[in-house]
Amino acid sequence: MGIQTSLDELRSTVHIVDAMRAADDLAFVASRNAGVRTVRVLAGALGGDDQITAIAAVHALAQVFDSEADDVLSGLLSSDKPFLREHAAWAFGARLPRFDTVARLIGTVINGGFSGMIAQRTLQQWSAAAPSQVSIGVESALLGVHETGARYRLVETLGVITDRIATAALARIAADESESESVRVAAVAGLGDRVGEADVVNLVSRLAGGADYVADVARLALVDLTAGKTPRAPWQTGLTVAQMFLHADIDPELTRAGSGDNGGIATLLVRLGNALTDEHPYDPLSESALSVDTAAMGGDTSRVQRVITLSRGSAAEALDSLSQAGSTVQGHAYASVPLLHDPVASSEAWPFRIAAERGIRRILRAAGTVDVVHLRMADVGSLAASNVARDLGIPVVFTVAPDPHAIINSLEISGQLTRENFGEIDAREHYWFRTRLVQRLAADAAHTVLFPRPDLARDMRELVGIDIHDHPERHSVVPEGIDLEVVDAAVAEAAEHAAGGEPTAPLAELRSLLAQLPEERRGLPLMLSVGRMHRVKGMATIVEAWATGPLRDQANLLVIGGNLVSPSDDEREQLDRINASVPEGSTGAAGLILSGHRPNDTVARWVAAARFGVPGLAAPRGIYICGSLKEEFGIALLEAMAAGLMVVAPAGGGPATYVANGETGFLTRTSDVYQLAAAMLAALNTVATETSDARATTSRETVSKDFTIQAMASALTVVYAGVGQTADDEFASWSSIAR
Repeated sequence: MGIQTSLDELRSTVHIVDAMRAADDLAFVASRNAGVRTVRVLAGALGGDDQITAIAAVHALAQVFDSEADDVLSGLLSSDKPFLREHAAWAFGARLPRFDTVARLIGTVINGGFSGMIAQRTLQQWSAAAPSQVSIGVESALLGVHETGARYRLVETLGVITDRIATAALARIAADESESESVRVAAVAGLGDRVGEADVVNLVSRLAGGADYVADVARLALVDLTAGKTPRAPWQTGLTVAQMFLHADIDPELTRAGSGDNGGIATLLVRLGNALTDEHPYDPLSESALSVDTAAMGGDTSRVQRVITLSRGSAAEALDSLSQAGSTVQGHAYASVPLLHDPVASSEAWPFRIAAERGIRRILRAAGTVDVVHLRMADVGSLAASNVARDLGIPVVFTVAPDPHAIINSLEISGQLTRENFGEIDAREHYWFRTRLVQRLAADAAHTVLFPRPDLARDMRELVGIDIHDHPERHSVVPEGIDLEVVDAAVAEAAEHAAGGEPTAPLAELRSLLAQLPEERRGLPLMLSVGRMHRVKGMATIVEAWATGPLRDQANLLVIGGNLVSPSDDEREQLDRINASVPEGSTGAAGLILSGHRPNDTVARWVAAARFGVPGLAAPRGIYICGSLKEEFGIALLEAMAAGLMVVAPAGGGPATYVANGETGFLTRTSDVYQLAAAMLAALNTVATETSDARATTSRETVSKDFTIQAMASALTVVYAGVGQTADDEFASWSSIAR
């Protein structure tokens, strides 16, 4: 196929996700047809209104290895279109170093953000072939840059270049007490990669003796400089699995659930890690412990002995957590990855790639033998962890979901995302990079895990470009699960209080919130939703649907989640939209309660209370609403169903596989406020006519049959065991060849 034909096919694609896949074909054709004509055809596609085609042309040019393609890409680094500058900086990472572009890439690093991370990544790749030239360029830039954040990024870039010029500059900056603390921290962290250099060890040891932030980071760097390989202990008779979500503060008690990015994934990882390592799992049918014969499970490769959950934390917390990570005792351990920056939303965390890689590498080394790393998100944590796992030779299991593919499709259908504005929106949302990251993680993974969807094979093929029927042994469909023990305890407490018993502490807290409602609203049932205050979760849309129709007169609305005291930018955006529907200061009078985030166990009690009612404050027969634009599966939905609530859920994705539309819930297009409101009203009216617990029983049985955390853990144990056995077989084969 010729380059013009391939370009024409890309332009003729109907949907954006199809065009993004066609871009791969264009790049392949360009690599096979290198020459002046190919460069000129692609250069001609950079103009015009079709921003999808322009981005595809940039990456196709990256596959044409001649000086004219270099010239075109170099010119794009000075484009007046930010998205073209960003993609050109990315494309240069696949090419040989070009010294006249180093300064402009360094300028992009100075400006920071996602583009700065991309440029830094390219400079890091170039430093393997031309370390001195890149080091000199970065060090020279430092002479004229005084803003602390920019200096931090430049020094961090020096930290990933391993030549003597970079090392000398890092040592000088680390020891300079007149330099800002954060810049010295970047230098000290970079010195931690200089293993085997005595002068570096001496300097870092001296800095580690202090009592400030620099000393905290120096102690971590000293661990990096002196860590040796830890062999598997002979008493470790099961697998060790690492899992992570870096954009949350995950603790065993889930005390921060619903704040910032501490959403369902944080809850899932805590419950799952416990279930994977629990020798006496909860049986939801008999409500008793099951005795497990671990010997009968097959020894070393058929059970999980240790799970290490990684999330963000401070440098001091990271150092303290290394002992947990290195423990050989059966159980669930937690370890902190210091991003060396105040917490930010996951969409803004890409610039922390280097810090994330160092922190993840440190933990996996401390853990000794890690058999599997399980990654779940197309985010900076997965990007960093996949690089570390590759370097350390650890197999990766990746949970593949059509994200951001499904969002792109949804926004295109609504008209918010077009070929004409894709580049501008991509500069904020990084859709192109994230889709490519999903492709790379899926391709590199030893095994992929998929969520159930009504048309799973079709969606994976059309949205993600993965044929799950090709090598089916590498793919497993594993539903998420919930801890029914927590839900059952919550239901028992709520039912007892509704029957006249004293409220437990969580229910007393709910009573205090409901007491803010005016007297005339205390006989209404409760509609509620749980989740992060983020536009993808649709909290503001739920409030709008409730506030602008008859629903407000029929029920009160409780929204659980978000940091209401110090909201992030994403939380602020949702709160502003909520205030537009129900003005701040009049929420209680209107029947709206914003509780902010609460611990997971507390939330479980409140969800159960919506079913049974709260004496004197809320009528029984409430409902649960999930307003997410996309929901790959839906932990909170499952918890609500297990508690016996009627639910409202997105019509796409995982919920459609377990919500019986019109029976246990109502599926709808949640991005449409009118359709969402209609579904909420239908759900509320349906439960109002119920005369028995039959539907609630059906809802719980649906969950207990297939969607418990124990069932999920059992399915994943089989996956992990298979990956571990394959890795052992491959190593044995390699060893025999080597001998």
